[in-house]
Amino acid sequence: MGRVTERRKVIRIRDGAVSSRPDTLVAEEPLEIRLNGKPLAITMRTPGDDFALAAGFLVSEGVLAEGPDLQNIVYCAGATADGSNTYNVVDVRTAPGVTIPDITLERNVYTTSSCGLCGKASLDAVRTTTRWPIADTPPVRVDPELLAGLPDRLREAQRVFDRTGGLHAAALFSEDGELLDIREDVGRHNAVDKLIGRALQTGNLPLSRTILLVSGRASFELVQKAVMAGIPVLAAVSAPSSLAVDLAAETGLTLVGFLRGTSMNVYAGEHRLALRTAAVQA
Repeated sequence: MGRVTERRKVIRIRDGAVSSRPDTLVAEEPLEIRLNGKPLAITMRTPGDDFALAAGFLVSEGVLAEGPDLQNIVYCAGATADGSNTYNVVDVRTAPGVTIPDITLERNVYTTSSCGLCGKASLDAVRTTTRWPIADTPPVRVDPELLAGLPDRLREAQRVFDRTGGLHAAALFSEDGELLDIREDVGRHNAVDKLIGRALQTGNLPLSRTILLVSGRASFELVQKAVMAGIPVLAAVSAPSSLAVDLAAETGLTLVGFLRGTSMNVYAGEHRLALRTAAVQA
């Protein structure tokens, strides 16, 4: 599908001079995710990797945990009144015997590109029990210098961002710093779901010896997604929320924020970082 970017006319003003020119924008369209034929969620996303996005979303919700849980994913023909296929509706079919949790009653199923899942009924509704608890034995050991170099490598790999400036990115690195996968989307949570969904499709869950790097802030939901996929280290270039830190501490996740240059804040799981100096006692 060629809808990752779109062209729009823009009036450009530079030092008082006015001109008209086309501009490249990142595409944003709704995606409805259906589960076994029933509507489940709607998210605003950048078209592309839609099947991985849907699969990753269902990993985060505790529906899928490994490849055999997934029977197939298809675009829904006849999604509109005239019977056309918009490629904005996907149906995920689970394998026989897969237990489906009652997730539709616990939250509002509308999601946005900015905040992820909204309208959670309660904190307990998103503390989903993972079938892939963080169990990196022996623990992943990461040198802070290695972490410091990852944002630049993420930025270099953002091909669509170079053309639009309007995308978030999420990348998976090995514990040695090898770039394993990268996905871009108008929503940071969608980019993470695409990574996790692709890992499910290729039989690579749990992601127990990887580092997840996100281009924005670290919300509670991004921490939850990392935990659900068994990822031991989550790093963000911006700030975490208080709930994100709480969940990271509860689940044993290493959470790093404000990863910029050689500076970073470690909010939880500092045992995985190869620190050369003693921590300052509060």
